Amino acid sequence: MTWIAIRMLTGDRQKFYGLVFGIAFSTLLITQQLTIFVNLLNRGATAVHNIATVDVWVMDPVSRTQDVIYPMPSTALDQVRSVPGVAWAVPHLRANAAVRTPDGDLEGVTVVGVDDSTLIGLPPTMIAGTRDQLLLPNSVFVDGVGRTRLFAEDAEPIGARLELNDQRAVVRGIVDVDPSFTSQVVLYTRYSNALNYVPGTRNRLSFVLARAAPGVTPEELVRRIEAQTGLKARTRTDFAQDGVNFIIENTGIPINFGITVALGFIVGIAIVGLTFSLFIRDNIKQFGALKAIGVHNGKIRMMVAAQAGLVGLIGYGLGVLMATLFISIGGATSVDFKGFYTPWQIPLLTLLGVTLIILATGWLALRRVLKTEPAAVFR
Repeated sequence: MTWIAIRMLTGDRQKFYGLVFGIAFSTLLITQQLTIFVNLLNRGATAVHNIATVDVWVMDPVSRTQDVIYPMPSTALDQVRSVPGVAWAVPHLRANAAVRTPDGDLEGVTVVGVDDSTLIGLPPTMIAGTRDQLLLPNSVFVDGVGRTRLFAEDAEPIGARLELNDQRAVVRGIVDVDPSFTSQVVLYTRYSNALNYVPGTRNRLSFVLARAAPGVTPEELVRRIEAQTGLKARTRTDFAQDGVNFIIENTGIPINFGITVALGFIVGIAIVGLTFSLFIRDNIKQFGALKAIGVHNGKIRMMVAAQAGLVGLIGYGLGVLMATLFISIGGATSVDFKGFYTPWQIPLLTLLGVTLIILATGWLALRRVLKTEPAAVFR
């Protein structure tokens, strides 16, 4: 009977393709939008993820994320270093500035000052240049995405001179990092250089990056630092989550993407439901004939379930494949999708949505079949 049901479904190619298209389109829309949404949220924690050697971030109590900062006095560094359980602590500066490119254009950048001696705070992966070149006078490293914004595609960035707050900066390396949420150009330099490039108020220190001593957990170190210094301390994991939560709480991204995902679900139900109903209507005599020869309702249910399951399986597979290809090709060809990936949880959530669509539309179509009388074949 299952084979008969599938032959009935594939025999009407127009409706069969319409059902597959409806499921595939809905799957594509839901998977793609959820993937972009999750990756945009993760970009709120990019600056934290780029520094893997740090256990604890210390900041002013009113600072919220790596981009929402209230500077601290330089004495905060010594305070943190004096806390028992701190293996080492280094200064870290993050500030916004404007740079004049070699072509004379003005570009907003984020200046990151890393520790002068250890270079802690510098991303580990280099695209061009070596880490020790940051020790040269007036040296800056630019991130890979920022390189495309500051320089032409055929231009050589290494050795190029930038004007940063009336100070000369020489690009001596390119680092490989994922873009931040704002996708702003990031310039890495030594902390002492960053103080000259970004003049400001008396307090300039953005963060103190600390490492827990052996035998001390990051959570325990956070409690000790806050109790002894009065500053705010967050573990690396918690501070990364703070960046994600800030985007959720202060932007309309969750609502906008939620509406799009809901529309994908509704469109799927509308297309599949309408097409499936038309298919059942056109084949109502065949179902009546089956009942006339003694096929009971249980077998009919199995037939409709097989038809819905086949459509759902093919449509879901095509939709997930197209969404994955979209993200992969986008990440390879566009800096806007750099670092994007599809978490394994998203296809599972999409599968749940497709299952609900199939169940809803299949149930609506099945009601009409079950009410069909065997005599319908003779009418």
